[in-house]
Amino acid sequence: MFTGIIEEMGIIQEIKRTGDSFILTIGADKIMDDIHLGDSIAINGVCLTVTSYTNNQFSVDVMPETVKATSLVALTRGSKVNLERAMAAGGRFGGHFVSGHVDGTGTIITKKKVENAVYYEIETDKEMLKYIILRGSVAVDGTSLTVFGVSENGFTLSIIPHTLSETVLGLKSKGDIVNIECDMLGKYVSHFLVNATVNSAKKSLGITEAFLEENGFK
Repeated sequence: MFTGIIEEMGIIQEIKRTGDSFILTIGADKIMDDIHLGDSIAINGVCLTVTSYTNNQFSVDVMPETVKATSLVALTRGSKVNLERAMAAGGRFGGHFVSGHVDGTGTIITKKKVENAVYYEIETDKEMLKYIILRGSVAVDGTSLTVFGVSENGFTLSIIPHTLSETVLGLKSKGDIVNIECDMLGKYVSHFLVNATVNSAKKSLGITEAFLEENGFK
């Protein structure tokens, strides 16, 4: 579990490709103070497992399904990535619940500076948009953000200078692909409501006169 508060930006040192999967080796500083084999690290919002590490870098395996569902395939040597360790039980919770299980990707279609903020309009598919609400939370490349506007094809973010300087979002431009994780609580509520509606509809059918006639009871 993560919070969407990025700890630092790491740098891709090496990419070893093996068919549809690959191994990433990432240079980092701050998060190396407390890292262990098997730890979960969110890399641009994607929860991955530490398989090896040294004093200044660590490696993770990226499976074919993760390659297909996220923007990690676009990384190259030298790319900067957002890094966040799994949340500590006793720490402050400054963002929102982020699982690191990316729902899909979106495309930046506009980037516009407005006074001290920068507006990003991100286009994504309608399946994800049903979980994105005005002033709700969304994780973009692992960064916890508040939705500023919602349209038929996407949503808008208003990002402050600190976030732009401390995360890879400041390096992104029109046309770039970003990872999106919708609000976990919203997804669960939607799932429960849909199931409750379906189950209620089934129960309402019950044993009717028509049902009895169709099954030989006249």
